Amino acid sequence: MYAAWWRVLPGPWWVRLLISLLVAAGVVLLCFTVVFPALADRLAINDGTVGGP
Repeated sequence: MYAAWWRVLPGPWWVRLLISLLVAAGVVLLCFTVVFPALADRLAINDGTVGGP
């Protein structure tokens, strides 16, 4: 899969690396700003089960 991604990208290796890093940063940013907040309401991460009143 990564080899196919590398072949699809244009330019020399340093341009491909820059594009790959920008895409990876974009995916991380999208996850933290859209995906994780949307899932936070559906997950019981902050619901403790030990020592409750």
